[in-house]
Amino acid sequence: MHTLLNARQQALIPIAAFTACGAMDKLDQALNAGLDAGLTINEIKDVLVQLYAYCGFPRSLNALGCFMSVVDARKRQGKVDDEGKSATLPPEGWNSLVAGTDNQTRLVGQPVSGPLFDFAPAIDVYLKAHLFGDIFQRDVLDWPTRELATIAALAAIQGAESQLKSHYAISRHNGITVEQLRTFIAVLAEKCLPAMAENARAVLEQFLNQQEQ
Repeated sequence: MHTLLNARQQALIPIAAFTACGAMDKLDQALNAGLDAGLTINEIKDVLVQLYAYCGFPRSLNALGCFMSVVDARKRQGKVDDEGKSATLPPEGWNSLVAGTDNQTRLVGQPVSGPLFDFAPAIDVYLKAHLFGDIFQRDVLDWPTRELATIAALAAIQGAESQLKSHYAISRHNGITVEQLRTFIAVLAEKCLPAMAENARAVLEQFLNQQEQ
């Protein structure tokens, strides 16, 4: 038993990872396990919606369709799952770009800029306004939980090591400990695929070594 992450947090990891890599058969099992572990329907929905920003609409939509089938099947079996709270509506006059820029700065710990965003400023606007504004303002999930889902998804995507390393840093800034990150990798190894865990472990060691220098 991995005690550094609770049962709900552990259950979230394979849901995000299998969504990102498109393993629908394994996702079905992970979604059932997540509900059994106490994740609410709305919490899982929010994770699957958030992940479109990291693995694309097709896999997010496929995962939501899979989850809809899981929820329907469980209802037919007489299981009663907690719907959970809905997201609070944004206040009047909400500006996604302004709010998202502030959210991104607080998540990362400093304003985010760089040559890539100068080269393609539209992606900077979309990241700030939509991902960090529209999505991260939804209070169904707290930010550490969203980051846990993000690193699980990125660990499952080949070629996303740079983004995974960046989100390790964001995770640490938002209260996820190194010990919890190691537990995250152990859960990947146990409940997902060894290759995912090895990828995540290698990137974590690179990140930690850079932090020590």
